[in-house]
Amino acid sequence: MQRIRVLVVDDHRIFAESLAAALAAEQDVDVAAAGSAPAALRNLDRAATDGRRFDVLLADADLAAPLLAVPAQGAARDAVPREAVPRAAPRDGIALVSGLRTSHPYLRTVVLADRDDPRRAAAALQAGASGWVAKDCSLSRLLAVIRGVLRDETHLPPALLTGVLRELTAARKHRSESERLVESLTPREREVLRCMVAGLGRKAVAERLFLSPHTVRTHMQNVLGKLGVHSTLAAVALARRAGVGPVELETAAAPGSVTSLPVP
Repeated sequence: MQRIRVLVVDDHRIFAESLAAALAAEQDVDVAAAGSAPAALRNLDRAATDGRRFDVLLADADLAAPLLAVPAQGAARDAVPREAVPRAAPRDGIALVSGLRTSHPYLRTVVLADRDDPRRAAAALQAGASGWVAKDCSLSRLLAVIRGVLRDETHLPPALLTGVLRELTAARKHRSESERLVESLTPREREVLRCMVAGLGRKAVAERLFLSPHTVRTHMQNVLGKLGVHSTLAAVALARRAGVGPVELETAAAPGSVTSLPVP
């Protein structure tokens, strides 16, 4: 019998452990529980290293980012050290799913939700989730979803289907429009836009592209004008919708050389 390895991630420990116990009663299911995104990542990495990687992850849609413990006055100073909490801790279960698409591409993910929300369900699917399931569904329904996603099926509650399709269609339309606007930029303007997406200021962009700050200012104004926005923040949001990624900040060009950055 091929066993299914499942990891439940929910910051409500009683729910996570209760669900794990219920799933563990199935003869073909091995299950573990984690109370936070960092704990889930540690479990996934350790399992992969041991050659016993998980097959399915069930993530709470409203999974909270970890908070630093603050000891009360006079209490023992056993607070969690700042370096123990990842700087880029996922904000919620959907953000966790999005990150796992790259770090653990073999993993099937299902988002568990307290309420039906077409917009968030669509975001979960776009992030790489294979399903969106209500927390109050039956155990038999959840098991059917777990086994279904392992067959590359996508599972949504029937009541959400129309709303999710509407959200995905709207997102595709916005992306297409954003892509059309980005395509109107010159190669140099796209380089500047990627620097903007990376959070670089005018001086840093000038140093990176070996241009004068005045020239960079002109390029930035042209980018905003062609994209039809009035701020760097809006330009970055539009670029993200179009799939434009940031420049690689750790890559340094040799002095005096001209770097040609890949254009998406």
